Amino acid sequence: MDIVTLGETMVLFTPDSTGLMRYANSFSRKFGGAESNYAIGLTRLGHQAGWISRVGDDELGKAMLAFIRGEGVDVSQVKVDDSAPTGIYFKEIRSANEVRVQYYRKGSAASRLSMEDIREDYIAQAKYLHISGITPALSESCHEAINEAIAIAKKHDVKIIFDPNLRKKLWTEDKARRVLLDLAAQVDIILPGIDEGKFMFGESDPETLGRLFLDQGASLVVLKVGAKGAYYFTNEESKLVSGFKVDQIVDPVGAGDGFAAGFTSGLLDGLSIEQAVQRGNAVGAMVTMINGDVEGLPEKYEVENFMNATGEDVSR
Repeated sequence: MDIVTLGETMVLFTPDSTGLMRYANSFSRKFGGAESNYAIGLTRLGHQAGWISRVGDDELGKAMLAFIRGEGVDVSQVKVDDSAPTGIYFKEIRSANEVRVQYYRKGSAASRLSMEDIREDYIAQAKYLHISGITPALSESCHEAINEAIAIAKKHDVKIIFDPNLRKKLWTEDKARRVLLDLAAQVDIILPGIDEGKFMFGESDPETLGRLFLDQGASLVVLKVGAKGAYYFTNEESKLVSGFKVDQIVDPVGAGDGFAAGFTSGLLDGLSIEQAVQRGNAVGAMVTMINGDVEGLPEKYEVENFMNATGEDVSR
């Protein structure tokens, strides 16, 4: 297995019309969650990915499992919970520049994920463990599951990739900051956005944030700065890798997960850090051009065609 990730995926309902959701009469049903988005992104790029989670013993949970399994992700570690529902959320696209998300996830099956759901042998055989800051915000048992996964990864020298993925709606800011900083001190690679860096450290200068994250203990920091691209920082070097411009952003949700998948794919393929960040930038840009969390995740030949056709600076 190339990567193992753990966290909640929910059923996504999106109005078929733009504007205020109160006027919507019909919705499309999709699936979305940072960790499964990431796993699907990697399988489309030709890698092996496994997802640990829980879903409800309901029709929506069964549809979700079938969908994610159909995308090539290993779901053997997903438990079906007969006493809690599958979580759902609504994505209200008011305009191309304003997307609002409303979650209905309290008490969901995935929020009951616990350390008992984490198998040592499953994580031990992976090259990377991917975690996000969403999972520990769901419940104390989810936080314990994350800590257990980290401990196993460290025991077996599995590299840990951490995407803070800040969700302020899920917990208090003080607790979020404390937990995210604690996780940042335990991982090998961290993929924060500039706003997450500012939230965690109260700083907005990229160079300063890069040093602060490295001082926490990570060996590689990739700091996303929106359309400009992403910086990477190691103890030896740092550089801004330019992003790919797009003329029209259709749906920005999921772009960060696409970036993480593209970047990890580059590492798995033996690319340099700069080339891996460049691939991450390309996948992230491609995701924004398609409606849906996973619908815009490309296959490898599509990424290569996109990068070759656009270069780093050409509008699309």
